[in-house]
Amino acid sequence: MRNALKRIQNGEYAKMFIQEGRLNYPSMTARRRNTADHQIEKVGAQLRAMMPWIAKNKLVDQTRN
Repeated sequence: MRNALKRIQNGEYAKMFIQEGRLNYPSMTARRRNTADHQIEKVGAQLRAMMPWIAKNKLVDQTRN
């Protein structure tokens, strides 16, 4: 945590993020893909599908986000 704060404070994180953006965010996209493919995400989606009361109060429209 201290290392992350230090990287933010000295501008290293911002430089890395800007460079990542110039390359169309390859590592962030890969991380998101790996997270979506994780077993806990798949099981979570199945469990939420079994709970109709959750769909009534949907906060995020996954077709748009």
